[in-house]
Amino acid sequence: MCHHIEPGNEHPVGRHARVLLDEQPMQQREMLNIMLLISTQMKKYAILMVTLFVMLVNGYGQQKKEPAGTVIHLTNEQFKKMIFDYEVNKQWKYLGNKPCIIDFYADWCGPCRVMAPRLDEVAKAYAGKLIVYKVNTDKEQQLAANLGIQSLPTLLFVPQNGKPQSSLGAIPKEALVKAINEVLLIK
Repeated sequence: MCHHIEPGNEHPVGRHARVLLDEQPMQQREMLNIMLLISTQMKKYAILMVTLFVMLVNGYGQQKKEPAGTVIHLTNEQFKKMIFDYEVNKQWKYLGNKPCIIDFYADWCGPCRVMAPRLDEVAKAYAGKLIVYKVNTDKEQQLAANLGIQSLPTLLFVPQNGKPQSSLGAIPKEALVKAINEVLLIK
């Protein structure tokens, strides 16, 4: 198959290559044309591979993982995938790989705002040992209703094994640390 370069349709390699082609015998010109076509296709393939590599390295399409020591906000769907799928299971079955604290809060709630910096401190102090999640009950009303959350803030202490325990209202940092030690079994 022969691919000719028409005048005016400059090949990406440029005018110099076309001049060189015109000076070669017909068979050599066809061979050079094929080589130029292959070269162009290889460049496209190389660009595609680099793009795919960059997407893979950057985790394109994957859920972003928060760095250890930060509070993670959950939606209803994330809760069902990461904590407990209450639509599938009737018995509590924690899906996580570390104990966690889940703060059910609302932006307008004063005691919730008091708890926020305490939970941030706990997330940093226990990084790698437990995870601190937050659920905005105004945005995730279905989740709050399905779990029977009626008071804010409600803290749910979820051990790796066993049933979770809850605490209603703002609690001092000392009580928070005590619950971490006794309920979540983290020293």
